[in-house]
Amino acid sequence: MSEAGVAEVKAIVEAARAQGRDTLYETEGMALLAALGIRVPRLATASDAESVAALDFSGFPGDKVVLKAISHEILHKSDVGAVAIVPKTREAVARAAREMARKLEGQGAVAGYSLNEFVPYDPALGGELLVSLRFTEDFGPVVTLGAGGIHAEFLSSQLRSGHELAVLSPELCASGDARAIGKALQGIAVTQLATGALRGQKPKVELAELVALIGRLLSASERLVPELVSEAEINPLVVARDGGLVALDALVKLGRALASLEKPRPLSKLSKLLEPCTLAIVGVSSGDSGRPSPGRIILENTLKEGFARERIRIIKPGESEIAGCRCYPDIASLPEAVDLCVLAIPAAQIPATVTALIEHRKAESIIVIPGGLEEKAGTEALVARMKDVLSRSRETAWQGPVINGGNCLGVRSLPGKLNTLFIPEHKLPLARDRESPVALLSQSGAFAISRLNKLGGVNPRYAITLGNQTDLTIADYLEYLKDDRAIEVFAVYVEGFKPLDGRRFLRAAREIVASGRQLILYRAGRTTEGAQASASHTASIAGNFAVTRELCRQAGVVVAESIADFEDLLKLFTLLRRKPARGRRLGALSNAGFECVAIADALGGFRLAPFAPETAKRIGAVFERARIGQIVDLHNPLDLTPMCADADYEEIVRSMLEDPGIDAGLVACVPLTPSLQTLEVSPSHREDVASEHGLAARLGRLAALGQKPWVAVVDGGGIYDAFAARLERSGIPVFREADRALRLFEVFCAKCNE
Repeated sequence: MSEAGVAEVKAIVEAARAQGRDTLYETEGMALLAALGIRVPRLATASDAESVAALDFSGFPGDKVVLKAISHEILHKSDVGAVAIVPKTREAVARAAREMARKLEGQGAVAGYSLNEFVPYDPALGGELLVSLRFTEDFGPVVTLGAGGIHAEFLSSQLRSGHELAVLSPELCASGDARAIGKALQGIAVTQLATGALRGQKPKVELAELVALIGRLLSASERLVPELVSEAEINPLVVARDGGLVALDALVKLGRALASLEKPRPLSKLSKLLEPCTLAIVGVSSGDSGRPSPGRIILENTLKEGFARERIRIIKPGESEIAGCRCYPDIASLPEAVDLCVLAIPAAQIPATVTALIEHRKAESIIVIPGGLEEKAGTEALVARMKDVLSRSRETAWQGPVINGGNCLGVRSLPGKLNTLFIPEHKLPLARDRESPVALLSQSGAFAISRLNKLGGVNPRYAITLGNQTDLTIADYLEYLKDDRAIEVFAVYVEGFKPLDGRRFLRAAREIVASGRQLILYRAGRTTEGAQASASHTASIAGNFAVTRELCRQAGVVVAESIADFEDLLKLFTLLRRKPARGRRLGALSNAGFECVAIADALGGFRLAPFAPETAKRIGAVFERARIGQIVDLHNPLDLTPMCADADYEEIVRSMLEDPGIDAGLVACVPLTPSLQTLEVSPSHREDVASEHGLAARLGRLAALGQKPWVAVVDGGGIYDAFAARLERSGIPVFREADRALRLFEVFCAKCNE
């Protein structure tokens, strides 16, 4: 954006501010768009209705003009009769102005009227666009494009919020990067309708022109937002019949300078938090009470992880030692600073304890377990002092400690032999004999431990819960951990970003994905912000979830649509991380005819590959041996019938996966057939799901040896959970329905081919 354009916008904004307004008149908004290089209709203004007819509009083309009231209080003018299309004669204009003035009495302050050039255009879908530039607290400036006019309201009510919006950020798309902008715009239907040749018709507008306009807004966003403008919406932006894009309406809200952001955290100290050499815990019970305190559970959990007792200090007046760990009466008594101090004490005691740790320089990092600090009556002064002490420590050479929490469960770190999750081992058994290359980052402690408990086949290197992000944020952890090459999959649960933290998150996410690793995100808090009384359509359609989803997808993040999807995607990307799919040619089989039909019905982006002659020959031989060759045809997906036994199942799966024309596989099993060993040992039958000759062991051996990705489906009730669990412990992602397996497996295969 040119300096002259910036100066013109500043002048428009300052004039409005001088009048005490926080929005621009539409005429001023149109002048602002013109300063950005966006075409607007010609117009003339009058101070009152009686003066409108005296305006010179003879140079306006056509035989119609558009009369509008000028008001910063009437934002949706068409709803109250503040817009009229009239014949281009003085009599008609004068009559319309008087009628409009009468209608608008009591509707809001009217500062004047504008007479505008009438721009003919095709109002069909694709002919009216909604374009906006706005400031979001978490990602900074974003530009959005979607269907405009009445289509904006219709699509927002019929579709999930934001699915038909292109969302762009200068963090991901430079204003001059036409290729990246074009790719983002072409992902939505309205762009395809506007720029595509349908049934031999000419495109309404060239993609290059739309890209150039969005590029101008992206360039302006870095100069104008949020200090001058918080939101600028064009609705509609039309494709004029004489060619080109024209903005017919503009709503502009004034901005303000950002409040000073928090000082950056010294992220190098995260090594002290995640892999501490020394640890202090405040809030450990002596063990003589009936119920151990959270601090005592944290102590016992950490000792079970293998953390040395002699490197643990406990702050406990009146005790010399607990569980073999030395006790000290207070913070000041610690002989030296510890790498990490865990505070598992009542919220009211937190500010004074944190302040003591900082003033005595006794901890490089702190985990604050309890919540409610800000809400606890009577702690306001203590909290303010704690924050002030922390802020001042950041200005010293020491830089103070980093703080995780409050209202969190803290972390489990396998490299650090640390577990501050205050859940007893009998309630949350965790593996210690293996490590998955996963970092699980969650604002919710309950979400994290529920996933740890349910995903037994995944044992994260780090499980980190942040709570309310008083100090350390999601982006801080991602920025620090992205350089740990032992982490191949990042799984993140976010309820909300701190100011501009989303932008840092995007930057780190893009680096992670560019390095060949994966990031899976579930964004909670999806209600549409501002829908009930929003002055703009953009805020009601493009809520925070829509913006998060679209920007994160552009950065290469896998965005889960549900918590269940998050779990299964984490499982897929972790267990299959070393087995990338070369394409989407699928080989599938089941021992149930209905499941073969279900697979064919739910292929999505997969294609059923024909079997190679050698594969068909191998499978045909097994069919004959199993005496099912005369019952079913040999085609993809394969119907093995309930007669197929363990050994035959294994051989057919092996033959299918070794077919050179197959990229990925789906192995489904309805486990109720007596031909397979799918049940745990019982006096009522002879099956043994743990048998080396059973299907679970056989498929496990295939998974260990093969290089192609494949998933299993176990469509049965709870008595077959042991069978499914054995498959998953062998590194095979297991689903309980074929259609769900295909939908999420396709996400994995698509990422492999980006």
